[in-house]
Amino acid sequence: MATFTTELTEKHQAFIAKQHMFFVATAPTGDGRINLSPKGLESFRVLNNKSVAYLDLTGSGNETAAHLHENGRITLMFCAFEGAPSILRIYGAGQVIQPGDAPWNDLASEFPELPGVRQIMKIEIDSVQTSCGYAVPEYHYVGDRKALLNWAEKKGPEALVAYRDKNNVLSIDGQPTGYGQRSQ
Repeated sequence: MATFTTELTEKHQAFIAKQHMFFVATAPTGDGRINLSPKGLESFRVLNNKSVAYLDLTGSGNETAAHLHENGRITLMFCAFEGAPSILRIYGAGQVIQPGDAPWNDLASEFPELPGVRQIMKIEIDSVQTSCGYAVPEYHYVGDRKALLNWAEKKGPEALVAYRDKNNVLSIDGQPTGYGQRSQ
């Protein structure tokens, strides 16, 4: 059965630390697409029992930022694909932190240096839900894919900025993402 808490417990944090992947879900307030994205690459950090953050790398879209810019709503989900079945969801209010924003340096120091870093998503936790995960398939972790990192490294910093300027300023529904409105 599902249980709710208002913050991450030590047991929750230990579960999160074992997962190699998590999912991010956001949606606009009105019409528009719901976004659901898988994430990995050691990009997630628990900051304390009421806040978490993840390092967001340059990608083809910037839906999460557009939705957070509009309404702040975000859900993160972790699934156990190995070991005992379990699902953990974090519901909260997200904020997009870009390079040059006041909290950037402190937050960026929590993460490894990776090519293609675009922004950091910081989430203040409203609630945490755990559930059984009995129907989640069992998989075994082989390793991280390096394709995105290799792409960003090959492109280089200047070309990445140009790419983001072209592809990450608006969501696929035409909503502003906040990218480019602050320091890059």
